[in-house]
Amino acid sequence: MDSRRKFLGKVASGLAGTLAAVPARALGASDRIRVGIIGVGDRGLELLNQIRVCDNVEIAAFADIYTKRLEKAASFAPSATSFADYRRLLDDSSIDALVISTPPHLHAEQFSAALDAGKHVYQEKTLANTLDQAKQMRASYLKDHGKHAVQIGHQACSFGHLTDVAQFMTPADRIGKISALVMRNYRNTPRAKAQWARPAMLTSDVNPQNVAWKSFAGETTGAFDANRFIHWRYFWDYSGGNVSENMSQQLAFWYHALQLQIPYSATMSGGNYLWNDGRETPDTMDVSLDQPEQMLVSWSSGFGNNQLGITEDLLGSHGTISRANHVRYTPQKVNRPDDLERMGRAGHVPHVHMENFFDSIRTSREPNCTFETGYRVTVACIMAVASYRAGRTVYWNAETEEIV
Repeated sequence: MDSRRKFLGKVASGLAGTLAAVPARALGASDRIRVGIIGVGDRGLELLNQIRVCDNVEIAAFADIYTKRLEKAASFAPSATSFADYRRLLDDSSIDALVISTPPHLHAEQFSAALDAGKHVYQEKTLANTLDQAKQMRASYLKDHGKHAVQIGHQACSFGHLTDVAQFMTPADRIGKISALVMRNYRNTPRAKAQWARPAMLTSDVNPQNVAWKSFAGETTGAFDANRFIHWRYFWDYSGGNVSENMSQQLAFWYHALQLQIPYSATMSGGNYLWNDGRETPDTMDVSLDQPEQMLVSWSSGFGNNQLGITEDLLGSHGTISRANHVRYTPQKVNRPDDLERMGRAGHVPHVHMENFFDSIRTSREPNCTFETGYRVTVACIMAVASYRAGRTVYWNAETEEIV
């Protein structure tokens, strides 16, 4: 057991890339799926609650590097086993699937190790924090040859909104030639409560004895820092900020709906105009993606005013498809004078994406948000961050698969 653990540690570090994937346990429609969760912070607990309402699924175990999170998770699933080291979950052959809900900089290590250990994987977004990490995950996915189900956690890819969009794009001349996708994500908080600030979590419990800092730091360096551990979304080492948090979600819906490819170029500008709290990721930003499909994708976001809300508008020469709480089609009267505005009616439940993951395990069908969709969305997000940090437009070289 100990030698296997050491070997899996090498896999997690990318030193054992030739390991053949362990075959998954065959599961029929009536079989109970046993699930482990890696990372039981706020998002991990949300996903835990989604798993609990899925049919014939058991939360068997969870792992986290912070002891207090393990204690809290135990109150949600008392019968589950707790581990401080996620690799202990990989050793348990009775666990069929893993949900990975750790910060993005840890995804590549954990995803690759999970597939090599023969687990189906629900990988929370965004796929990775760097292009090298995304490529490592793709190599692991391709090596697996589809033996295990992989669902990327862009939940909107399972929403009924997709049905409405498909309806409004048929026949083709209803939307016409698409030239742009305009997306917004604006929110606000009281001035004394900065977005993502979690001062209540910065207690004396967040210390080197309770937090396995080296496991959290991953490939990054530096001494234990409670602020960076709690506020990891503030720092480039661990996150792409709101680009990876929210742009990725909105982008994934349309990349899936329209089957969009990695953009030719990305331009991002903005800054920290609201708070001087040490964060590196901006609180106000604007992103432009030039797509090979001859359309422009733009996304603007800010944390200091929610008047513009969260909206998406697909602009075609014959009509507009707008998505917010509902999907709406509005004709361009200049080209469709006799058409009428239409409202979508499809709905969804919070756990539908997780349910789709378990269905894909039982039926061996492709899940709603494939690895390929997650990969393309992730590269677009990484390109945007690279543009912001370099202060210039960056380009995707499709031949070398590098950002230049």
